[in-house]
Amino acid sequence: MSAAICRSPVTSHQSTVTQHRSRLALRLGAACLALAMSGCTNLGYYLQSVGGQLDIWRRERAIEDLVTDPATSDELKQKLARVVEIREFASRELKLPENRSYRRYADLERPFVVWNVFAAPEFSVRPVQWCFRFAGCVNYRGYFSQADADRFARELAAQGQDVYVGGVPAYSTLGWFPDPVLNTFLRFPDVEIARLVFHELSHQVAYVRDDSVFNESFAVAVETEGVRRWLERGGDERQKARFERTQRLRAEFVGLIQTYRARLDALYRSRLAPEEMRKRKAAILDELGGEYERLKANREGFAGYDRWFDRKPNNAQLASVAIYTQQLPAFQALLREHGGDLARFYAAVRALADLPKDERAARLGQLAPGTR
Repeated sequence: MSAAICRSPVTSHQSTVTQHRSRLALRLGAACLALAMSGCTNLGYYLQSVGGQLDIWRRERAIEDLVTDPATSDELKQKLARVVEIREFASRELKLPENRSYRRYADLERPFVVWNVFAAPEFSVRPVQWCFRFAGCVNYRGYFSQADADRFARELAAQGQDVYVGGVPAYSTLGWFPDPVLNTFLRFPDVEIARLVFHELSHQVAYVRDDSVFNESFAVAVETEGVRRWLERGGDERQKARFERTQRLRAEFVGLIQTYRARLDALYRSRLAPEEMRKRKAAILDELGGEYERLKANREGFAGYDRWFDRKPNNAQLASVAIYTQQLPAFQALLREHGGDLARFYAAVRALADLPKDERAARLGQLAPGTR
């Protein structure tokens, strides 16, 4: 029954899709069958994931068709032309995969493609993991509907978990399917579009099951280096200055979060009674908010994190930052170790990916102490 549900939306459009799209649909149908055979624990979640992917496919159009279509606005044509340049740079200069990803465009008519739900226990800064057949265990759970994400977050909160829901403008299917350009990130400045494309393509270079921190930290290392090289090649002085300033502000923000996350971790390792633990947790998080306000007063532009702090940070929110940055210094050190040669860097990353998790973490810790 579950396999039929996955298959029926595809067969109803079979006469209008290309041969390539048909092959993708068959692969997705096979995935659905495998999921159904593996049990029903996550079946509802899998079906919303399949439905969301199918909806994206229905909306896709080849970029080359859109830029020659008189009905396409000049603004969209210009944006798509820039994406084509970014995409070519990614493969030519950054040695990222040359494939069908980011060759098509889809307007989803919403601000984010998915909403990720992060959770952590009341007295832990380590995020909850969810395990799936193909992606392995990850530290977040993505929904194509904000209402579904909020509903799941409420369920977790009712169980006593700290939760955080964040909108995501792009995601990777890890090479299973070609990833399209989406309106959810095409609205961004060119530098941010480049950053996202480089980040998501890097997941096709190396991806380790059950290690979100490794995967995301590697992708952030690639996006950062990629944008820097892209700006060196064709950016103007204003773009370069803005990028360097943004990097400095992000580094300060990450440093702030790391400091207070470490303080919370130390608190949670103590043997205090729960009520006293809650009191001290609240005090530390209040201090975090106060420190942000002081930094903001002294750093023009730091107010860009206001929305993040408006949510009243908790364990899950702090964990969501660590997932993407915890091992970043180690990957940057590894890139320097290989003289900035991206091909050699990727080979070294894939070699790390083949190691058992503890050995991998130990090696990264040697590259940049404190990143484990």
